[in-house]
Amino acid sequence: MDDTARKELYRIPEAMRLLSLSRSVIYELIRSGRLHTVKEGRTRLVPARAITDYVALLERESTRGIAA
Repeated sequence: MDDTARKELYRIPEAMRLLSLSRSVIYELIRSGRLHTVKEGRTRLVPARAITDYVALLERESTRGIAA
């Protein structure tokens, strides 16, 4: 997907699919501060940048031998 078609904000179910993680894992990551979210009204959204940052965090941890 090119950058012009990329969404900037994802709902939780979309983030779940993008990261291949369960709902409970996504919310645990949010609670622990490992995945940043924003709120618009009552809707919790995951910025595209937060998904990119989380994947980068996992890559850094894996190169240091830290279990995710």
